[in-house]
Amino acid sequence: MAPTNRSPFRRTLALMASAAILAHAGMNGVAYAQAAPETTVPGVAAPAPAAPVLAPPAPAAPQQTAPMQAGVPGNGPASVADLAEGLLDAVVNISTSQNVKDDEGAGPAPRAPDGSPFQEFFNDFFNKQQGNKGGNHNVSSLGSGFVIDPTGYIVTNNHVIEGADDIEINFANGSKLKAKLIGTDTKTDLSVLKVEPKAPLKSVKFGDSSTMRIGDWVMAIGNPFGFGGSVTVGIISGRGRNINAGPYDNFIQTDAAINKGNSGGPLFNMKGEVIGINTAIISPSGGSIGIGFSVPSELASGVVEQLREYGETRRGWLGVRIQPVTDDIADSLGLDSAKGALVAGVIKGGPVDDGSIKAGDVILKFDGKTVSEMRDLPRVVAESTVGKEVDVVVLRDGKEQTVKVKLGRLEDSDQAAAPGDGDGSQDDGVITPDPGENNDMDQPDGGDQAQPAPDTPDQHKGQVAPDAATPRNVLGLSLSLLSAETRKAFGIAESVDGVVVTEVTPGSASAEKGLKPGDVIVEVAQEFMKSPDAVAAKVQALKQEGRRNAQLMIASANGDLRFVAVPME
Repeated sequence: MAPTNRSPFRRTLALMASAAILAHAGMNGVAYAQAAPETTVPGVAAPAPAAPVLAPPAPAAPQQTAPMQAGVPGNGPASVADLAEGLLDAVVNISTSQNVKDDEGAGPAPRAPDGSPFQEFFNDFFNKQQGNKGGNHNVSSLGSGFVIDPTGYIVTNNHVIEGADDIEINFANGSKLKAKLIGTDTKTDLSVLKVEPKAPLKSVKFGDSSTMRIGDWVMAIGNPFGFGGSVTVGIISGRGRNINAGPYDNFIQTDAAINKGNSGGPLFNMKGEVIGINTAIISPSGGSIGIGFSVPSELASGVVEQLREYGETRRGWLGVRIQPVTDDIADSLGLDSAKGALVAGVIKGGPVDDGSIKAGDVILKFDGKTVSEMRDLPRVVAESTVGKEVDVVVLRDGKEQTVKVKLGRLEDSDQAAAPGDGDGSQDDGVITPDPGENNDMDQPDGGDQAQPAPDTPDQHKGQVAPDAATPRNVLGLSLSLLSAETRKAFGIAESVDGVVVTEVTPGSASAEKGLKPGDVIVEVAQEFMKSPDAVAAKVQALKQEGRRNAQLMIASANGDLRFVAVPME
């Protein structure tokens, strides 16, 4: 293969959550290429290579372990030997190599977490690389995977094979086959590979992770530190975990030991079904401390099927920007609790640009699925079929309404976007905000733009009180008409309309919510604002209604929208 210019450590320590270390062989394999590249034991003769593992005729279903005795704390399965024996042949070790040019150098050594045994190795490796520029070298890595079809389809993590020039599959009996990449998805960190066996391979099937409960027994099989066919057992410790690894985080947490090299390997239920794909661990030391994370099969199976069939994903696209419904926002909207996803803007030219969904709507249900919190929406939209017409339940003007939406395709929206305009990340048909109290919205990859603040509605034309030119102080904000002078002073786009904030009182509730001079109040409680007096009157009316917070639609100078609930002092 031709040499590449890619750094072998571009994804070193990727997907770290706090002190998270990827359950990833060798940080793209460099550590493990020397630390534990082989599974043979010194002094013990290795078995002769054999043919790829074949599926036996009329295979029997894996035997289940004896069930736990009800009411006996700490009593687990007596043994998982029969279950493991029936599954080991379907789990593979994956080794990759990448030809890397040395002229640009390997860069500084990456920082491992405090106490990691690999920091010294990293320093030594990178110091050598700095003195060995000008040539090429191969970088190797190890990971895990599992066969999902006897014809040779294999599932693993994207970070196991990313950037590889050569992928080799090592089977349980020591035989090896070259693999080609069928498709990969960086947003879920999943990839599908294909080998060409001479006879059918032993395979495993996906189970339904949604039926798994906290406390259920699970078994992980993989290639930790190069020791292939390693089996560990534990329980499901948690569900729906978000470790900020990607837009669809919904990880299963398990205490089954998962280490570097387990990445891409299966997490089984006690029926021998794959209910998770081991992806990451949290560890201050680099080894398992009983906190591992697996992509649930309810998410992975659909992605894998699309990668296998199309070589790419085909996700639904709603075309909205969203933010969380906080307690303050819920109160300002009259909701009994914080739930749903608040629409902060609509993507121009997207599926709901026709007005079926509007800024200020709270999405409560999507295609029959409840949206309990903001992060639920990206996932359910992405899992939906492109072109499908779905019912969306929204809260608008204090009442629930059902609207019909025909979904677009997320990947088409990515390709159609003009490069260079965005500075955030596109999720899965909705754009979610960066964490933070001010709830500023990200822009999607490639520059999809949210609609600018709406033009002045006809019913509000001429809505100017006699003393509107006089600045008013409301909610700790000094407000003024949006005139040619204020537009120029704050660099506010012509497409933005409303009431401009000229000053913010330090220490006020508005200041704590991140409001700043140059922000424009477009709406208060879903009512368009044309003058400072209109804002003051609406806030007073909300107080008389017993509301504790005022929901403001705020436009930035370039027209990006967000909602802020400000306590009314």
